[in-house]
Amino acid sequence: MLLVVDDDSRVRTVVSWQLESEGYAVQVAADGNTAWRRIVDDRPDLVVLDLSLPGLSGVDLLRRLRENGDRTPVVVLSGRSGEGDRILGLDLGADDYLVKPFSPGELAARVRSVLRRTGPVPVEPARRTGLRIDPGRREVELDGEPVPLTAREFDLLAFLAGHPRHVFTRAQLLEQVWSSSQAWQSEATVTEHVHRLRHKLGHRFLVTVRGVGYRLEP
Repeated sequence: MLLVVDDDSRVRTVVSWQLESEGYAVQVAADGNTAWRRIVDDRPDLVVLDLSLPGLSGVDLLRRLRENGDRTPVVVLSGRSGEGDRILGLDLGADDYLVKPFSPGELAARVRSVLRRTGPVPVEPARRTGLRIDPGRREVELDGEPVPLTAREFDLLAFLAGHPRHVFTRAQLLEQVWSSSQAWQSEATVTEHVHRLRHKLGHRFLVTVRGVGYRLEP
């Protein structure tokens, strides 16, 4: 999933249409605060980010991401064409920088290029009793039936499945799965996502270790 962040509805429409025509699932946000919540909750594969946003600016959003250890790829799409602005965006951790007005086709090409450079290394599917997790395809099956998960639910399940029987605290899961900490985000976020996974998978895989955290049982 890609996230397009721009306060101009026309830009959001054009960019979304172009990326969707390339086969990507796209979400949009019109301001920095909404974008931050989407990034935290849905963990997009890439963000197309305008720097001039109401509320939390694109510059501050990018700075917060990188200072918090989040390596989500970011392509800046900005009306700021000065060399200093481009240098600032790249120094803050943007993966690419495109100036408005822009060619939608060029933007899509740059998105493809960044995803090729930053995409995850394919991993062999993990299989457990009745549960199949394929990190490469980001697919989950339970007893042969597909299980629809959000991006963050999948990341949490895949992380725990990669460390079977290992107990992780909520703070550790915030750090490892959300690239966050208690200073930025409540541990209740982890609890809620575990609850959602149990609702979809049942209670036979995710185990609560009272007073500590969670583990996945093969």
